[in-house]
Amino acid sequence: MATDYEDYKRRIKQEVLDRIDMMDQQDDAAIKELINDSLEKSENFHVIPLSKRIQFSKEIFYSIRRLDILEELTEDPKVTEIMINGKDNIFIERDGRIYKWNKAFESDSKLEDVIQQIVAKCNRTVNESSPIVDARLANGSRVNIVLPPISLSGPIVTIRKFPDKPIDMDKLISFGAISKEVVLFLEKLVKAKYNIIISGGTGSGKTTFLNALSNYIPKDERLITIEDSAELQIQGVANLVRLETRNANVEGCKEITIRDLIKSSLRMRPDRIIVGEVRGSEAIDMVQALNTGHDGSLSTGHANSAKDMLARLETMILMGMDLPLSAIRGQLASGIDIIVHLGRLRDKSRKVLCIEEVLELKDNNIETNVLYQFEEEGENDEGKIIGTLQKKEELVHKEKLKAAGIA
Repeated sequence: MATDYEDYKRRIKQEVLDRIDMMDQQDDAAIKELINDSLEKSENFHVIPLSKRIQFSKEIFYSIRRLDILEELTEDPKVTEIMINGKDNIFIERDGRIYKWNKAFESDSKLEDVIQQIVAKCNRTVNESSPIVDARLANGSRVNIVLPPISLSGPIVTIRKFPDKPIDMDKLISFGAISKEVVLFLEKLVKAKYNIIISGGTGSGKTTFLNALSNYIPKDERLITIEDSAELQIQGVANLVRLETRNANVEGCKEITIRDLIKSSLRMRPDRIIVGEVRGSEAIDMVQALNTGHDGSLSTGHANSAKDMLARLETMILMGMDLPLSAIRGQLASGIDIIVHLGRLRDKSRKVLCIEEVLELKDNNIETNVLYQFEEEGENDEGKIIGTLQKKEELVHKEKLKAAGIA
């Protein structure tokens, strides 16, 4: 019976597509009306249950004007990640666990159509000659695409979804990701213009935490965000400039990199600069910006610990410029004030695991001061990890707090 339904749906879809070619007006409302009209005039209309007809109407519309079968997943607030390994293998992350989805694309060409639709809407290009691209959906979800011949499993699409309403610190407190005491401490640091790097592994919640932390930026400041694919959700700042990189294309458009955008942003009179993620040679430009009066800047980076974040930044700077290690470490020690490290625990929860202050360079090593450390206390009956962020040391560098008049 399922096969009969699929055949029926395919016939209706093809009829709609044929009729669309002859239409003058092709907006969403006209397409929906055309689909319903084709369903009503079909020979099996009265045999098919109403619920099925409604479902068919929605699925046909999605396949013509949206992301086909993916639209259902992008609208599901519980789905946080969508992983497409070729047309037949779709996996989703829901409530921190990964499941194989029971639907598939009807053909490779349909999946490729959806991919081209995604990249076209954010002015990107992906093809055999340029088979890897980062893009985004209209709702801000992050998209990574890898095509054959690089991928041996067919087109690979990974979609990281973000909530429609950004998660704020109150929500993170309710989730147990951070304590109220630590939030109040970080709020003071942001307002006093401490330079903060948020580190963590993949899926640890760095972007979410950066969005939440940015809510404490005074609303009268000029803020510039720089990203590979625009996904930050900065709220309430009127003087906000959002910059996004661009790939080179066959039409002769030059590539615009994170480095280009950071250099340009310095001439745009920013009060603060937010780099969505630093992961390459742009680290040297970001650190130089931190050392030239652009206090209060924020960024994220992949690392296994706060100290590893400093080591990774050293490596990334060496990718962009051949400098003595002592000079690099001196720049990092004077430019970065605080590193907030996030992690994803074995129960799939995301938490702030450590907050470290970056101190001086001593004997060619950057000294750090652990301010807060997450200490595990056990598990409850549901397997959830119980623990708290314990205060370890006092903040050493309080000059910015004093200058801002914050106790």
